[in-house]
Amino acid sequence: MEKNEGKRRDRKNLIALTGAAALAAVALNFTFTALNTHFKNRKKKVVPGSNVRINLSASEILRLADHIVAKSKEVHDAVASVPLDKVTYSNTILPLAELEAQQFPLIQSCALPKLVADSEDIRKASIEAERRIDAHVSACSKREDVYRVIKTFTARGDWISSEVKRFAQYLVRDFERNGLNLTSTKREELERLRAQIDELSIRYIRNLNDDSSFLLFHDMNLSKFFPLHLINLKRLRFTGKLNIEPYYDATIFLCCHLLSRKWRTLCAMMIGIQEKVNKTEAINLIILRHKLARLLGYSNYAEYAINHRMANSSTKVFEFLEKLSASLNESASKELYILKELKRKEEGEIPFGLADIPYYVKRVNEQQFDLDFGVVKQYFPLNLVLPGIFKICQDLFGLRFEEVADAEVWHQDVKLFSVFDLSSGEVMGYFYLDIYTREGKYGHTCVVGLQNGSWINSTRQIPLALLISQLQKEVDGHPGLLRFSEVVNLLHEFGHVVHYICNRAPFARFSGLRLDPDFVEIPSLLLENWCYESKSLKMISGFHQDITKPIEDEICKSIKRWRCSFSALKLKQEILYCLFDQIIHSTENVDMIGLLKHLHSKVMLGLPMLEGTNPASCFPRTAIGYDATCYSRIWSEACPLLSSYVYCHDYLFLYFPYAAFGLKMLEAKTCKLSYSCISTHLRKEFKYQISVQKLTQTRTCMVINNKNGLYGHARCTDDVDDVIWQSMLMWRNRGMFISDVEKIKKGSSGWGWN
Repeated sequence: MEKNEGKRRDRKNLIALTGAAALAAVALNFTFTALNTHFKNRKKKVVPGSNVRINLSASEILRLADHIVAKSKEVHDAVASVPLDKVTYSNTILPLAELEAQQFPLIQSCALPKLVADSEDIRKASIEAERRIDAHVSACSKREDVYRVIKTFTARGDWISSEVKRFAQYLVRDFERNGLNLTSTKREELERLRAQIDELSIRYIRNLNDDSSFLLFHDMNLSKFFPLHLINLKRLRFTGKLNIEPYYDATIFLCCHLLSRKWRTLCAMMIGIQEKVNKTEAINLIILRHKLARLLGYSNYAEYAINHRMANSSTKVFEFLEKLSASLNESASKELYILKELKRKEEGEIPFGLADIPYYVKRVNEQQFDLDFGVVKQYFPLNLVLPGIFKICQDLFGLRFEEVADAEVWHQDVKLFSVFDLSSGEVMGYFYLDIYTREGKYGHTCVVGLQNGSWINSTRQIPLALLISQLQKEVDGHPGLLRFSEVVNLLHEFGHVVHYICNRAPFARFSGLRLDPDFVEIPSLLLENWCYESKSLKMISGFHQDITKPIEDEICKSIKRWRCSFSALKLKQEILYCLFDQIIHSTENVDMIGLLKHLHSKVMLGLPMLEGTNPASCFPRTAIGYDATCYSRIWSEACPLLSSYVYCHDYLFLYFPYAAFGLKMLEAKTCKLSYSCISTHLRKEFKYQISVQKLTQTRTCMVINNKNGLYGHARCTDDVDDVIWQSMLMWRNRGMFISDVEKIKKGSSGWGWN
């Protein structure tokens, strides 16, 4: 018995000993792993001059957010404590400018993980950190003691430079847009209005996202007629029917030649949604916005929204849109006649309606252009497109791109590049490329500013940006292939990267992409032009099975012709909704459905709006983010600079137009407004009546301006994007989510630009 007890004790001691040894081994392994990771990270190169912190843990993100808030409060308290009779640049403006430059990269360090982190806990910590910082920023923007000091400084007019003057004036403007020049009663009313507007905006978007209406189609071998990525095959039931939802699906099916006119009309009505959806929200939103504008001293909300933008007034926007629409009438009428004739041949004497436009545009394009975008895709492997884009930017802007080896990144697929001035060798800035698809990552293509450039007190802060996307990488030796629309989009976003890096504004507030919203798209729209020139297309292309074989000349010519097909009608559809957006935000008590019917008849050459629909109820851009400013995209395209690039048959690029643009526009200092910079570049007064003519020409028939010998182009995309762009409600975007609404709602420049 005693022997058995002794054996049990020995066995227990042995188990305890081996268990302790195992635990020690595990702990030792963890220690070695941590040390190994630490030493590996020490070997990784950090970005010189960057204050952006990456690979933070959840707790580190939250601690950093608290540090940001504490430091900001300290600086604002110091500025607020300055006696009004002792206010100077050094003790008021300079501390706030330095704070903004120093804290922006730290704020982005907290916000970045929610876009790129694999860990859900880290993404949640990032969202919480951003919430804390936003709450503090909102509180600082309403500090009356700080406003009083800044207002005193601006009242003295003791400017050190024009840049300082503009920075101080913007500080005052931001304070006053938060009601600090109003009485306490009016300020409280302003807060209530803003809260109600935010709530209605979110409800409007949620109503669109929650809409559950659908149509049922029999399968009819739909996969033969649409690329597989367009159809959610999971929706196919054993019954052989396909459940399609509003917006995206319905727009695609508008072009299906299997469908009768009746079904095309039903699809179109799905896009327009029933009349009652969001009707109350849309009306109440406009009423509240007009009240807010009047409270802040503006005659209507459009004047409030457009003030301090390049357009400057609602009157100028109306003049621009109406003149552009009138100039398109002749071309649009010819295009409409072609569509009507084809419909008459196929369907007889049935009235032509809006629902027929996408279908018959596609039919005409199929007849006129031998262009298969499935074949085009084979010429754009990502590993060739990227170096080609680098080469284009090098030739246009005089830049050199160099990958930084062994850089510290947050994922193995991420790459860091340095940007050099080609002539001087100076480092201009850096950018990350995070372009391959992975789970948990932000789903859209955009540019995120991580560190704005600045030059304060002779100290330069170097710019750092991120281009994020969701593209397919090489799999089993097969390269990731890009659709043509993805190529255009990538080049567009790269225009934002170049702009971000080249900007040399002294204050971080005006650096990067934090510019006049009417101007910020211009560099990217300029860069898009090179997707439609044969020589530049050959630079970024090569058949994926034989990369020495560039894209064929005939395909390039077809893409160039296809780009401008029915462009007058497309542009008129855009103008219609821009006019609608302007009218409802500049006039009170508007009958929205009656207005839309009138505009359809006037702008769309007599084509009536579909009965039973209410496009105003499914137009998220005017609900949030682009309220009273939907015109901005067309305004950017109409800029004279878009028609001022030079193409030559003997040389791919003439360097001087873009080099001048880079020096005078991309590096533009803040002492001039956008239109002043453009006037300087063009060496003549900036007038939009000139650019309207050029936009009309280039959007409709690729006409060369004989007087100046200049080409100009507009933007469109392929596949589904072309179908969606042609739809009667093309300005509506189903891909807006509550998270995007929250970001836009802040009223800041946001963390990204697309």
